[in-house]
Amino acid sequence: MLNIVLAILVFGLIVLIHEFGHFLLAKMNGIGVVEFSIGMGPRIVSIQKGETRYSIKALPFGGSCMMLGEDENESDPKAFNNKPVWGRISVIFAGPFFNFVLAFLFAMVITVNIGRDTPYVYGVTEGLPASQTDIRQGDKIVKMNNQKISTYRDVLLYTMSHAGEEITVTYQRAADGDWKSGGRYEEKTAVLKPEYSEEQNSYVIGLQFYNAYEKPKGIGEVLTFSAYEIDYCIRSTFESLKMLFSRQVAVGEAVAGPVKIVSMIGGSVGESREIGVPTMLLTLSYWCLILSASLGIMNLLPIPALDGGRLVFLFIELIRGKPIDREKEGMVHMAGLACLMVLMVFVLFNDIRSFF
Repeated sequence: MLNIVLAILVFGLIVLIHEFGHFLLAKMNGIGVVEFSIGMGPRIVSIQKGETRYSIKALPFGGSCMMLGEDENESDPKAFNNKPVWGRISVIFAGPFFNFVLAFLFAMVITVNIGRDTPYVYGVTEGLPASQTDIRQGDKIVKMNNQKISTYRDVLLYTMSHAGEEITVTYQRAADGDWKSGGRYEEKTAVLKPEYSEEQNSYVIGLQFYNAYEKPKGIGEVLTFSAYEIDYCIRSTFESLKMLFSRQVAVGEAVAGPVKIVSMIGGSVGESREIGVPTMLLTLSYWCLILSASLGIMNLLPIPALDGGRLVFLFIELIRGKPIDREKEGMVHMAGLACLMVLMVFVLFNDIRSFF
């Protein structure tokens, strides 16, 4: 039960930070906020303070920052649509931006305590493509085709998203056989053609990697490694979307809704609790990083009803010098919201089905 509670708290924190971003910038721009709520459905707790009602709702998924005159014409000077366009852009962008800030903070926690995984080769599997090259234990993978490789996860992401494609691997070898002494190296390349493995149900190249992590040296590397975590989240999200639309992965495998995510968080937290509280806290930090960055990315997609869709209309207004008809914009967002609700029902059904 504790695992599920912790998972819900993670979800709640991410949504709270997102909506607080909208709320804070709305207040800074003098926009009236009608209601600030965490959760969806009927109110459980509600307090009216000034012009704003603060609510906690029954369903612990989602949240809202309802602003005065956001989707309609309103004569009140505090209405959202009566404010300068750059102010409105800042309000809409603040939600995803705060999610990226939160993700970065958790990335720093993880980086300081664990570091980042290394792309050093542990060995090659006989009979697979890598064994036909000069790549050997201790080599460092630095590039796959035109993609820079910084960690072992980069290797996994590239081979998964470019399944079956020929890969030119650039790798470095310590000149004296030891990376710790001087840092001198020679750079080499090898061409790998992945082979399909029936056993693993995927394409493989035969490279094995150390389960090792590189600790940051000083605040500069902490910031660099943390920024990399956000960059990796963005790249992996877009690669996953590309694989989804190209049918490399099934919708049921690629899309997880709130129920499934809470279950996944609860399961991983339960396993980490058996190791110890520090491990459990790092696991929660990792989930906060992934989910907060993902929420920021998905909300910036140019889809009606999402923050990205609203930003599209605001930038069009900025270019045109006048807004698109509010009623027409409202209809577009309403249609987008209807589509998102249908998608949410499908995802929820898929979540529940996955447990049986």
